[in-house]
Amino acid sequence: MLGELRSIVQQVNESPDLGVALETIVRRVKHAMSVSVCSVYLFDPDTKRYVLMATNGLKRKAVRNVSLSRNEGLVGLVATREEPINIEAADAHPAFQYIPETGEERFSSFLGVPIIHHRRVLGVLVVQQRVKRRFDENEEAFLITLSAQLAGVIAHAESTGDLRRLTANDSENQEIEYHGLPGAPGVAIGNVVVISPLADLYASSAVKARGVKLELETFHSAVERARSHIREMERSLSAHISDQERLLFTAYVQMLDDHNLGKEVLERIREGVSAQSAWSEVILQHCKHFEAMDDPYLRERAVDIRDLGKRVLSYMQETEERELEVPDQAVLVGEDLSPDILGSIDRDKLVGLVSAKGSVNSHLSILARAMGIPTVVGVEGLKASRLRGEKVIVDGYRGYMYVNATDEHIEHFLNVQVEDKALNAELEVLRDEPAVTADNHRYRLLVNTGLMADVQMSIERGAEGVGLFRSEVPFFMRQRFPTEEEQRQYYRELLEAFSPRPVVMRTLDIGGDKALPYFPIQEANPFLGWRGIRITLDHPELFLAQVRAMLKASLDLDNLAILLPMISGVPELESALTLIRRAFSELTEEEGYDLVMPSLGAMIEVPSAVFLAREFAKRVDFLSVGSNDLTQYILAVDRNNPRVVDLYDAMHPAVLGAMNHVVKCAHAEGKVAGVCGEIAGDPLGAMLLVAMGYDTLSMNASNLLRVKALLRQLNLSDLKPLLRDVLHSSDSDLVRQKVSAFITAPELRRLAQMGDGVKTHH
Repeated sequence: MLGELRSIVQQVNESPDLGVALETIVRRVKHAMSVSVCSVYLFDPDTKRYVLMATNGLKRKAVRNVSLSRNEGLVGLVATREEPINIEAADAHPAFQYIPETGEERFSSFLGVPIIHHRRVLGVLVVQQRVKRRFDENEEAFLITLSAQLAGVIAHAESTGDLRRLTANDSENQEIEYHGLPGAPGVAIGNVVVISPLADLYASSAVKARGVKLELETFHSAVERARSHIREMERSLSAHISDQERLLFTAYVQMLDDHNLGKEVLERIREGVSAQSAWSEVILQHCKHFEAMDDPYLRERAVDIRDLGKRVLSYMQETEERELEVPDQAVLVGEDLSPDILGSIDRDKLVGLVSAKGSVNSHLSILARAMGIPTVVGVEGLKASRLRGEKVIVDGYRGYMYVNATDEHIEHFLNVQVEDKALNAELEVLRDEPAVTADNHRYRLLVNTGLMADVQMSIERGAEGVGLFRSEVPFFMRQRFPTEEEQRQYYRELLEAFSPRPVVMRTLDIGGDKALPYFPIQEANPFLGWRGIRITLDHPELFLAQVRAMLKASLDLDNLAILLPMISGVPELESALTLIRRAFSELTEEEGYDLVMPSLGAMIEVPSAVFLAREFAKRVDFLSVGSNDLTQYILAVDRNNPRVVDLYDAMHPAVLGAMNHVVKCAHAEGKVAGVCGEIAGDPLGAMLLVAMGYDTLSMNASNLLRVKALLRQLNLSDLKPLLRDVLHSSDSDLVRQKVSAFITAPELRRLAQMGDGVKTHH
């Protein structure tokens, strides 16, 4: 039956929608198992009942008209027990319930298996036969295997609204909820304008070359047109974004340079490959490298490269650019929205953005935040073409989009818009105010960044410096290791932009999960492999060049701090510090630079570092907790794996206990401690961190003012007892309940809403 199973699964996965998939299941399973009936019952969250959604063998009119609660019939028994029920005489079982509409009184044998996804029973898959017999183990295993496959299909349909459309009696007017990631905060209500993709990078691999000279001309012409388009988009957006955000477009132009992506394309063309194929191959290869990275910020650079790739390819294919007809109150919805689309649309008409791909670190999100456009990204399974012209609500705070929203829902979000306007005005006043609690305890709020484009928004939000600068970004934007001088120029620009505010630069943090295109690392388990400081200590020539570049970039500014990633033991730390001091000595004593030794810090990201925190603190000037990785390692959860992502939670008592231990160790040695993970930007998480005593919190710029406003209205003396209570909690949910319950005043709950009940996954 294995071959039949594979065939059924393949056909189900290729089905255009859930309804077709269910019909395929009941038809194919009935035939494969030679049974009289195969049926699928799905759970309806509105009625809390299991509804007959497809059958082959029962009366067709029973579909969608017959349902059972968890306490009714053999179907309810399967759902309640969450395990298969195999009975040779179903009508003799005490749980059997006769339903005339189905005609099932003719059938005796019953085998039902639950359809379970992430511990939720989504439905029940049933087969029945007229003759009395007990289904054998192979048949039961076949149905269990099939239900496991079907669970993923149903869960996907649930997330995209297909399940709701299928189960709703009035599907045309039923509210549909799409869930993605919050790309830019705010709420928008408007009508959908669908943005179609420019070109298909995967469809050009078979294009034949017409001769090297002609293909080179095609490539150069397309690149030049792309450059012109990008510069035009930059000019059109100049009134809405700062000079720093405009650097995003400069980065696009630089990627087209013959020393970057263009160099590889030219080599392939000269080897006889067509311009379209060469370009697509290079783009997809680079996308693959970035998409394999663990760091979400770096992983999103694949989106930038793919956007650029589609633009250039469209010019090679002579794709006509259609003028978009955009109405007032437009919400742009597409499979993979490119940031340059923002430059082709009247800003006064645009109220929201929704993209099936992307993340909070994509250029689209960065620009949307800078322009104040509520945005939702990463909406899995979004079928934009179905939504053309629909009125939708975009919730950029939580990452939701609602179609056919109820009047009550629309009224709610209209009120949110009014409150937002008032809140933003209040928060803007706090930009230059200190982050100090009501009982006068001072903290520093910093930003995490990797692009110069983030600088202006960070400063406008009142950032007191950079708590984590991802120095590997310039390494990924080239086809070779950047020279010491190229690094110096890049670092100098950032240090000058923030001067006199401090900038904490993390040394090169690469590995098997985020390998450089020109320095590939293949490992079975990259999270526990050759990465971070382990690589740079094995290649001191890389480490010394980077440190020298950082030191020279700090000349006369003196706002540099250097942070060492992935430290797991004292010998590693001491080796890295020795190399830094060697570089400093070379520059000051041998080359005559008048430099000040920067502050040196160690990242606490792995369990061993937690236990050695005091030893680390004796040797460095500060400790910085990378809570994202620390959470991953303590809980043994890959935060990018959807199967276990619900287990990833920085508010887990074990993680909080570890972080509390680290700050105590730092302060015991008279050293500063900070946090640069996502928990620092969660208002509820920030409350606990300041209660622990952390001196600095580093976060995305968009979260900074909200965290500051909340802390300014709280007393540290009140937070200390809350922390003690939380640290004795048994699980993450209990922690969140306690912290949420602490925030009772409406004005405080309004500030804490983005963190209330939302896990720090991304």
